[in-house]
Amino acid sequence: MHVIIVGCGRVGAELAKLLSNEGHNVVVIDKSRDAFDRLGNTFNGLTMPGNGFDLELLRQVGIEKADAFCAVTNGDNTNLISAQVAKKIFKVPKVIARVYDPQRAHIYAALGLDIISGTTLFASMLRDKIIESRFSSYLIETKDLGVFEIEVNESLAGKTPLDINIPQEFMIVAIRRLSGVIIPENNTIFRPKDVLMAVMKVSSLDKIKERFRLL
Repeated sequence: MHVIIVGCGRVGAELAKLLSNEGHNVVVIDKSRDAFDRLGNTFNGLTMPGNGFDLELLRQVGIEKADAFCAVTNGDNTNLISAQVAKKIFKVPKVIARVYDPQRAHIYAALGLDIISGTTLFASMLRDKIIESRFSSYLIETKDLGVFEIEVNESLAGKTPLDINIPQEFMIVAIRRLSGVIIPENNTIFRPKDVLMAVMKVSSLDKIKERFRLL
């Protein structure tokens, strides 16, 4: 993929390195040349000083053939403008913008942008750790679904996903065990100390906790 990243802060630099290491064609834009030092010596993508909404600069770095565009600077206005330019003018298929102010999230959404709100994400992660340590609603981009973890005890050992799945409400999708993570089949047998990872309806949380005696 050809990916353009605007903003070479901690998030932008880390994203650029991850994508570059996977073999993608990555361009990083930042107003400060010093910011590119975060990429290290092994980064093999392209770096360009400038603004992420500079039309001529964007053409120079190949935005017209870009598969994705990420605006992750430390300024909401810059991210919004850059993302809009990429989406509306250059028709980039995948445009993602970072937003710091949760109150602006609806603006980004109304404009048809994919948004990542670090403030909301981190707050949600902390909330889940405090209130529902087994349940993580922030891992899936919908308010309807979440991820639930259950450690296999004596009552679950020897059972299978087919025994405990609840159609349309709760489904085991992975098992963490000492030998690694596996994707289970319906007849995969749970072992003691396994950690079951399930996708579930948020509205069924109390029901699931009660079923597995986790209240």
